[in-house]
Order: sequence, then structure tokens, then C-alpha cells
Amino acid sequence: MKIEEVELVWVGTSKRSWLFVRLHTNSDISGLGEVGIWGYPEAAEGVMKIFRGYLLGKDPLKIEHHWQYLYRNTYFRGASIMSALSAIDVALWDIAGKHLGVPCWQLFGGKYRNKVRVYNHIAGKTTEQLVENAKDAVKKGFTAVRFTPFSGEYLKMRYSNIMKTAVDRVAHVREAVGDNIDICIEVGRQLTPYEAVTMANLIEPYTPLFFEDPIPPDSIDALAYIASRTKIPIATGERHHTIFEFKEMLERNATCMVRPDVALAGGLSHCRKIANLAEAFSAGVVPHNPLSPVTTASTVQLSASIPNLILQEYKLEDKTPSIDIVKKPLTLDKGYLIVPDSPGIGIELNDSKLEKYPYIERQISMPLVDDGSVSPDGTYTSEFRWKKGK
Repeated sequence: MKIEEVELVWVGTSKRSWLFVRLHTNSDISGLGEVGIWGYPEAAEGVMKIFRGYLLGKDPLKIEHHWQYLYRNTYFRGASIMSALSAIDVALWDIAGKHLGVPCWQLFGGKYRNKVRVYNHIAGKTTEQLVENAKDAVKKGFTAVRFTPFSGEYLKMRYSNIMKTAVDRVAHVREAVGDNIDICIEVGRQLTPYEAVTMANLIEPYTPLFFEDPIPPDSIDALAYIASRTKIPIATGERHHTIFEFKEMLERNATCMVRPDVALAGGLSHCRKIANLAEAFSAGVVPHNPLSPVTTASTVQLSASIPNLILQEYKLEDKTPSIDIVKKPLTLDKGYLIVPDSPGIGIELNDSKLEKYPYIERQISMPLVDDGSVSPDGTYTSEFRWKKGK
């Protein structure tokens, strides 16, 4: 069996564009993967074209060999290289599973669990909206919800008001859902270390399951500073690419819940190694997901086979294009994704619907800054305060 073609499949919406990769073989088996830098998949497209020259004619079952070759032969590394490599790796595992007639989890030592607990994203500009959405998620069967502690107007708020608002939102959600539901706090890299410590200590009485990405991923030491000053577990890692970065975070006690992204951190091959490393540090795994059904499916193969999974990120697939672009989404049952038994990663693109979602080129812009509508002095203090537009 040889790789005959590397196909790039673009799917676009007004909010984001996805880049999927299909590796076709001469035995009529194809494998599916996804480029994980969902904000900038164009950056990985050129890398994929270079990787194509190496992959054509190769045996797709030599997965570790291809992983190491492509990783070691790139002079410069980063998100573009690793997201392209991740997509290829997942596609190769998909081929291997189909070739052998088994799910990927069987190739990883078998199922550790039959279903994967997921958390639901909830939001609300006001505390009242957030609470109603939290209640709705619980009614749908979710046992964990994730939300931001910031209100819609927080960019204009001063320090004390930001902190008071955060406490108010967390407290009201906890009261609404009770103690049998996990609440997960997504900070989105919006704070400085001292702000993060203050906020974590203020919301600690409401026992969040984790405090996610309190600061930008610029300094492991700064993250360790925060982790040493709160009892809430720090969850982070969605922007990290390699096992070496996760090793340094774990060694410095900067996190106790790692968040590798199968579509960015080296695919299934590398994320399994990251999960094994975390296990050695008694750390849990909360896989990040760029919220497409393809990476949801490949991540379930990882989650099903590791012992230290906490829960998995998930977005309800009740809107287009998620319900259109795959032939059969995974089954969600009362806050759990059922681990599929079908070969490979267990999902296929629905080619007949893809043309409904053509690629949309996106630019980064900074609207409403100079007039003070977003920030009084016309500046952004956090990397997340950028708006992506056409």
C-alpha cells in the first residue's frame, strides 16, 4: 500500500475556515486529518504542499518513521509545521485503522472507557444570560460547563470591577447548577499574573474544576507563579506544540491538567506521548478541540485509550456546517460522547455538502479601537482582544 495523493479540503464559514487533509492510497483506503491552527490554516497550507513531495509513494503504515522524518527535517518549527504534521499523523492512523479493520483506539492498546465525558461551552453577556445557558446545558445532560468570568463590557472596566464581576458570574452559575456539576473557568489569556492570582483566590470558594489559560503562553515561570498561589488546578497547553514544552510545564508545577490539541500538538502519535508524560506527573488530560467534528472524532480515539483523561472539550453539533460536513457525527448521550467501533477515527467527510461552504479568506483587523469604543486609550492589552474579520 502506497500514498498516491495528498488532498487539501477547505471548509469556510463567516466565523472560521477549516483545512482538512485526506491521504489517498492505491488500495482505495483514504485517511482524514485536520490542520489545527483554525485561525490561520493558510499558514499550514504551504507546509502541506512541501510535505506532499515526501509522502507520495510512501507506505502509510510507517507512522512513527514519517512523523520523525517530517519533524526532524524542518529547520524552523512552530504552529504551521506542527499543525500540518498533526493532520498527516491523524490521517495515517485513520488509514492504519481502516487497513486493519479496527478503530484507532484498538491500535493504542484498546478502550479504557466506553464513553468520553465532555463539557459544554456556555456564554452570556450578562450574568442572567449565563445562568440560563448553564441551566439549559444541565437539562441537556451535561455534567460540566465552561465559561468566561468576564462580562461583555469588561474591556472598559477597572480592576476591582473586573474582579467583582468575575466572582458574581461564577457564584451565580454555581448556585444555579449545584455542586454535582463541574464548572470550568476559561480566562482566555486575558490577565496578568497578579490579576490571575487575585481572581483565582476570589473564585476559589466555588470550587471550579480548572482555571484555564490565565495568561498568554509566553512564560512558564509566570504560569508556575500563579499555580503556586491558588488551589484551583491550572489547565493549559492548547497552544503548545511538542512534548518538550509540556515536560517543562509539568516539571515546574505550572499545570496539573494539560490541554494538547490533536490537530496541533503532533497528532495522535505525539498527543499520546504527552498524555503518558502527564500520567508520570499525576496530571490529568483535558484535550483541546478546534470545535470541528473531525478533530472531535480523532480526539475521542485518544480520550478512549488513556487512563488520565479528565474530560474533553466539545461543542454541540447542532448547527451547520458541523451537521453537514460529515456523514455521521458521533453520538452524544447525556454529556458523554459514545466511543465508536468503526475503523479508523470513525468519521468521514460528506463530499456532497462541502461545496456549500467554500473557503473564505480572513484577515485580522482591530476595529473600534481609536475611537475608544473598545478601550478608552485605544490599545489592546491582551492577545485575545483582536477581532477576526473578512
